[in-house]
Amino acid sequence: MLIAGLCHAQPCIPTNLQCEYINNPLGIDAEQPRISWQLKDSRNGAVQTGYQLIVGTDSLAVSQGLGNSWQSGQVSSAAQLVTYQGQPLQPFTKYYYTVQVWDKDKQPSPLAAVCHFETGMMHSKNWKGAWISDSRDVNIKPAPYFRKAFTVNRKIRSARAYIAVAGLYELYINGNRIGDHRLDPMYTRFDRRTLYLTHDITSQLQNGKNAIGVLLGNGWYNHQSTAVWFFHEAPWRNRPAFCMDVRITYEDGSMETISTGKDWKTALSPVIFNSIYTGEHYDARQEQAGWHLPFFNDSQWKEVIYRAAPSTNITAQIMQPVRAVDTIPARSIRVFNDTSYVFDLGRNISGVSRITVKAPAGTVLRLKHGERLLANGHVDLSNLDVHYRPVGSDDPFGTDIFITSGKEAESFMPRFNYKGFQFIEVSSSAPITLTKEDLTGYFMHSDVPAAGQLTTSNPTINKLWWATNNSYLSNLFGYPTDCPQREKNGWTGDAHIAIETGLYNFDGITVYEKWMNDHKDEQQSNGVLPAIIPTSGWGYEWANGPDWTSTIAIIPWNIYLFYGDTTLLSRCYDNIQRYVDHIDELYPTGLTTWGLGDWVPVKSKSPVELTSSIYYYADAAILAKAATLFGRKDDARRYGALATRIKNAINDKYLNPSTGIYGSGYQTELSFPLYWRIVPDSLISKVAANLAKRVQADSNHLDVGLLGTKSILNALSENGYADIAWQLAARETYPSWGWWIVNGATTLYENWNIKAANDISMNHIMFGEVGAWLYKALGGIKPDAEQPGFKNILLQPHFVNGLNECKSSHRSPYGTIESSWKRTGKRIEYQVVVPPNSTATMQLTIPVKKKLYMSGVLQPHSGNTYTATLVAGKYLFEMK
Repeated sequence: MLIAGLCHAQPCIPTNLQCEYINNPLGIDAEQPRISWQLKDSRNGAVQTGYQLIVGTDSLAVSQGLGNSWQSGQVSSAAQLVTYQGQPLQPFTKYYYTVQVWDKDKQPSPLAAVCHFETGMMHSKNWKGAWISDSRDVNIKPAPYFRKAFTVNRKIRSARAYIAVAGLYELYINGNRIGDHRLDPMYTRFDRRTLYLTHDITSQLQNGKNAIGVLLGNGWYNHQSTAVWFFHEAPWRNRPAFCMDVRITYEDGSMETISTGKDWKTALSPVIFNSIYTGEHYDARQEQAGWHLPFFNDSQWKEVIYRAAPSTNITAQIMQPVRAVDTIPARSIRVFNDTSYVFDLGRNISGVSRITVKAPAGTVLRLKHGERLLANGHVDLSNLDVHYRPVGSDDPFGTDIFITSGKEAESFMPRFNYKGFQFIEVSSSAPITLTKEDLTGYFMHSDVPAAGQLTTSNPTINKLWWATNNSYLSNLFGYPTDCPQREKNGWTGDAHIAIETGLYNFDGITVYEKWMNDHKDEQQSNGVLPAIIPTSGWGYEWANGPDWTSTIAIIPWNIYLFYGDTTLLSRCYDNIQRYVDHIDELYPTGLTTWGLGDWVPVKSKSPVELTSSIYYYADAAILAKAATLFGRKDDARRYGALATRIKNAINDKYLNPSTGIYGSGYQTELSFPLYWRIVPDSLISKVAANLAKRVQADSNHLDVGLLGTKSILNALSENGYADIAWQLAARETYPSWGWWIVNGATTLYENWNIKAANDISMNHIMFGEVGAWLYKALGGIKPDAEQPGFKNILLQPHFVNGLNECKSSHRSPYGTIESSWKRTGKRIEYQVVVPPNSTATMQLTIPVKKKLYMSGVLQPHSGNTYTATLVAGKYLFEMK
């Protein structure tokens, strides 16, 4: 029942309601979906003392506080993430929900605006359609069209299309493409998990005759291009296929399902070749106008064939989709002659290009996409095609081929491909005229909402933050990848290094939850994971030690820290346990040599045994903490003891306690034990001092590889040397992030040396931890493992010398955290916003001879440190 009454003069209002971290999701399969909300309450000390969730199938009743599916009643709790506990959810049903909260004065709020979620199939038994295709021949090049015409004679209330695909698809209803997603469904281990999507097609259907059109692409399912990863030998590989049910509910309450079956027709399309790895070829002369319209004559089309489902696990794709998020016009064009042009977008992106041209029929345009140019101005692919092993010359790397129809100006943009590029070289078989406006780039990636903002008084750092985010997004396509051009592989090491950078800047939980399902699908029974996920089988024998495949523990733990949600950690618990147990079986001493080590270092390579053993420790420690969290006391003791044994073994072999040096004293060797809490408490200051000296001995330049980038800045700033960390981060000479930026980088690179002979992709996320460090060290914003999800925020900004201003914010599950400071002359001003229903533990280091004031009132402090607990609200501190 709705409890009457409102908050006081400044009411507390629940806002931003979500189900399964999506706004009004369509077609979910979760039997107990998660519902979350935030509070709008600007009063100091704003908290939630209770809530009531109302869920039902009648929107009007829900808006009045009545739910026929669930009414939680008033629950005394500050929780803003709640699992549905009502009546069993039914498939194909729209549920409405709202929430009421009680504020700090225990006064009730108004009901939140009613939101909704809709269930999908829920169970495989509810599918009616058959799996169909046009062939079983994996070598057929053209993509297949499919169509089905049907008649509607009653008034439609609603209509949904449920489509599961092995491959990629575009769906059309009466000639209209449905939705704005790209590259659906997302890549999985196809023979173990098949994803389906739900589309609302109510407005596209019409009285009378209707037509459904489907175009299928290969994607990773039928990988025809040949490369070192052996995707063309994937055990699931087959000609693309799909299954679809169109459920129509009429105003009279009756329901009809239009399903895939033998009454569908198929033909080959103008997409004469498509490879998600290399490019797409399109022959506009083979277009069949109106192929997806109701009255198209399909008498020359052939009958479809039945196919087995690719897997028995068909589940809903509930995640932020891939979209063409930004439009990037060409910045310049270079005309070599009337058959050769090079376009420059001015920045490196992942995605596709679109060209518009008027040319005689049969003119062949080749659009070669690359990241850099040769000395003569043409596109250079030598840094990208090193792993490609082509058979013949019909599938050029990074290249789309467009054959014109000869009609008026026509446009081409690939449907089933994406690339990483800045430059596009257009070569034509006949003279054409192109202008700068005739080609446009589209930045594609998983369309995760922004969660962070950061700007400083240092222009290079601002560009670095932006470039880091560009690389992160360029490598997010339903799973995190290493690079969008050369590989598109889900490299595990790159992903866990960048997890905090991703989560500070973007609301990416739906992508990571999907990717952890991929981990579960790929994990062998003994616990072993491959280095790339998903995989066709490559990566189980190389690069898959704990320094890479600790993703299985590190990513669920970070999701828990950032969202306060135990779901993913719980789902992965057994997988983490099998993984840790397997390493324990192989390496009973606590030290492991399994791994790649500090990949692509500047010059000094740290021992693989040291770095891999530390990741092994991190996994065991996470497992012990998870066991405690889930009440598994025996596991908590067992894995806590294992973590201690690993730590002791590392210190016994690599730490010289008298000098405080690990190994040879390289930057990674010293920073790694500090960052991952291996160093004995009594020696932390000594090891940190040695690290600072080592950096200074290296002329305040980096000497780390992939793994060391995770630890170097954090180990310094967390142990009293934030100024030195800042000098490394802000450095603009080789080797440094700034060196890339001042040399024109708009994304992060794969190698510190821009002119390296190999490992020189120019859009890689593996060195991206610096993006998270900016929030952690300069902004000082960190989650608290004791009260995760930023229920309590750890605030410890460093007012580093050489920087005059830093503004940072992060949209947490409770609202936006703001932490910003500015240096004016000898005065430092620090502003904080703690969102409603959360608190902050703030620790400030007060510069020598300065006093601290809060809102003009002098604040006593001990030594040079000030610690305070802040409740929700806005704060202004001054040091002067």
